[in-house]
Amino acid sequence: MSADPALLGSRRLGAANPATGRHELRTTLRHGRGLVGVVLVGVVVVLGLFGPLLAPYSPTQQLIGLNLVGPGPGHWLGTDQVNRDIATRTLYGIRVDLVVVFLAVPAGALLGGFVGLVSSLVDVADVVTQRVFDLVLAFPTLILAIALTAFMGPGVTTVAVVIIVSEIPVFGRQIRTSARLVRELPYVESARVIGAGQWWLMRRHILPNSMEPLIVQLALSMSVAVFIEGAMSFLGIGVRPPHPSLGSLIKDGTRNIYDSPFFAVGPLAVVVALVLGFLLIAQALSRARVA
Repeated sequence: MSADPALLGSRRLGAANPATGRHELRTTLRHGRGLVGVVLVGVVVVLGLFGPLLAPYSPTQQLIGLNLVGPGPGHWLGTDQVNRDIATRTLYGIRVDLVVVFLAVPAGALLGGFVGLVSSLVDVADVVTQRVFDLVLAFPTLILAIALTAFMGPGVTTVAVVIIVSEIPVFGRQIRTSARLVRELPYVESARVIGAGQWWLMRRHILPNSMEPLIVQLALSMSVAVFIEGAMSFLGIGVRPPHPSLGSLIKDGTRNIYDSPFFAVGPLAVVVALVLGFLLIAQALSRARVA
């Protein structure tokens, strides 16, 4: 008597069904650290989305006679060394970071996950892929950023490419390890014995049951992406002036720290909120998986 492979694989790792998994995810993000993280990231996202409506000036508009003015009613965070409103530039800088974080990290996750998943099926491809991952991970991210900037030039596109390239091996190895573990579980072996194909197993059981650790890694990688953009712009190889980004604003703030001590407070607060928010979300999701 034969059995339906779908029935043999109906039990997921740590979850009864996808609906239960989604419910647990929502519950995790509605309490404790998860809620705090969602609020912090949500506030920054709202500021970025509605930045043009909230900003009183253009991000490149120079205001006559307002050089390095401190925070006040007309200028929430003061003005910079060329008479531009810092609050306005911070709001527009948030938009740049959000585009990089929410596009580059998922792109790196998808590419890395695909490469890791496919390579786990073929031993030769797996060996070659892991050596390429070793090569990429051997370079510190900033060294990789400098090398890519030498070929591509500075800009938002270069920042995104650096993040994608640096995240591909991270997600590739993560899903490769998870896929190999799930592939050896009894219900997957049973489905294989009764005739389930490799791609059917991959689509039905291996990939869905390998996604949980990737969600945690996605939140962690988004926090890292904020640092990468900030570091590249701080070094002058990220977003090009006069376009604002959080990293370039912090760089200008450190240059003028004695003349305007509050210059970098706004951009730094946003970076802290983003990084802390993503880390709290990752911790909440990780605790939920362990529990």
